[in-house]
Amino acid sequence: MEHRPGMTGQETNTAAAEAVSKPRIAVHKFASCDGCQLAFLNLGEDLLALMEMVDVVHFAEAGPVDPDAEVDFAFIEGSISTPADIERVKRIRERSRYVIAVGACATAGGLQALRNMADAGQWMRAVYAEPGNIKSLDTSTPVAQHIKVDLELWGCPVNGRQVLAAVRALLSGVAPAEEHDKVCLECKRRQSVCVMVAKGMPCMGPMTRTGCGALCPSFGRDCYGCYGPAENSNTDSLTRRFEGLGLLPDAVARRFLSINNGAPAFNDAGRKLRE
Repeated sequence: MEHRPGMTGQETNTAAAEAVSKPRIAVHKFASCDGCQLAFLNLGEDLLALMEMVDVVHFAEAGPVDPDAEVDFAFIEGSISTPADIERVKRIRERSRYVIAVGACATAGGLQALRNMADAGQWMRAVYAEPGNIKSLDTSTPVAQHIKVDLELWGCPVNGRQVLAAVRALLSGVAPAEEHDKVCLECKRRQSVCVMVAKGMPCMGPMTRTGCGALCPSFGRDCYGCYGPAENSNTDSLTRRFEGLGLLPDAVARRFLSINNGAPAFNDAGRKLRE
């Protein structure tokens, strides 16, 4: 620790001890839109308080860049979509005590996982003049498919409350609490009118985990499943309900095969409808 003018020896030693003891955090980006990284930046004053407790050594969106740094907590946004991604995410795992996958892309492959159901070579030939120059995998996969992940924060995007709660729990040495409630329960807590019952909207709330605060239903819109499947998701029952609302099988399939199409529960339901 460098001694600065005006600092006493005791102050220098205290500052040095604090610098050494601060947990080191990195935020890495893979195939994604950066929305989940913005959840950090949108914390506002809470982010400033967090910066007093940790040392952010890599977060390109916020400034510091050191992708190979050894850290206590590595937050990863984005899916694994290229051969280089596989190698890079393995290096991150080797240099991190804990790895947290953040957002739909990192936890389920994201919207780009829709390509998993198509002929990758065919669409690449249709899009690129020289497809042989594109170093891309045929699939877009979640981080946990390639390395050990200690915690997953679902959402598209995640919100600052989730991120802050997870960081505080990790800093306290306890396992962050995972939310498993469905959006329907959140609607009841907010005393929001059920849009499926009242308006006949094909709402994904009955099988989507909460975390958003039931944002869409609270404004009279149907949930579209951005926080992924909740526990005990009864896709067959919801499928029959949607068909009862007049949706054709392909329209129901699109409800499942959307943002979190790579999540097994949603993927299985969507593929079953298209068989």
